[in-house]
Amino acid sequence: MREADGFVAIEDINPRADVHLLVIPERHVPSFREIGEFEPVEAKRMLEFVADTAREAGLEDYRVIVNVGEGAGQTIFHLHWHILGGHATGLP
Repeated sequence: MREADGFVAIEDINPRADVHLLVIPERHVPSFREIGEFEPVEAKRMLEFVADTAREAGLEDYRVIVNVGEGAGQTIFHLHWHILGGHATGLP
């Protein structure tokens, strides 16, 4: 687990890749649709946290995915970012 002011990164309990991490803001926002609720500085810090988390996991090449809505596979309605590295399953 990795933490920074307002954000946390954890391993996904149902990994879809060799490395599958979730970056979660502590503040509740249901999905990426509501990203505007974050002040620009806070949104920038969140994206930097995503990039720093991938780097600290030793990833150079990786995917960052955000599922928005049930139709896109969102099952947890709290904004979170998936970081996937290495061989991924079930993805195009």
